[in-house]
Amino acid sequence: MQFNATIIEHFSNPRNAGEIPDAGGVGTVGHPVCGDIVRLYIKIDKKGGEEVISQVKFKTFGCTAAIATSSIATELIKGKTVKEALAIKNEAVAKALGGLPPIKMHCSVLAHDAIQAAVADYKKKSGQGELMNKVQEENRRHEEKELLSRGP
Repeated sequence: MQFNATIIEHFSNPRNAGEIPDAGGVGTVGHPVCGDIVRLYIKIDKKGGEEVISQVKFKTFGCTAAIATSSIATELIKGKTVKEALAIKNEAVAKALGGLPPIKMHCSVLAHDAIQAAVADYKKKSGQGELMNKVQEENRRHEEKELLSRGP
């Protein structure tokens, strides 16, 4: 499988790899078929009445595309408000990498779901837990869609 130069760059030199020991939110998601796992850590600061993602790191067990999408996702959300981060869709992750092969689009969904899960964890820890149920349901739908697309 051929990947473009941006994907290879983010795979070879991932940005923001690692973990944040005192993270405000941690989201862990996995792909049931290929086995990729993404864990995203975020730290939130209040600035001007807004919740801003001041730090973000990731740990990914997975393929080239899973690592590249995790890396670019951290760059997309760092410095953004929580609301802005939640608005980032998987297509934006893929586009920021210059596109993904169709068979690897599920990696951009993992990056999206990890962002959502990390923010939901932060909200839950800060007493705003209603987002967690929505995120868990969306992640379940993504897993079912992927499993059904693979056939029996």
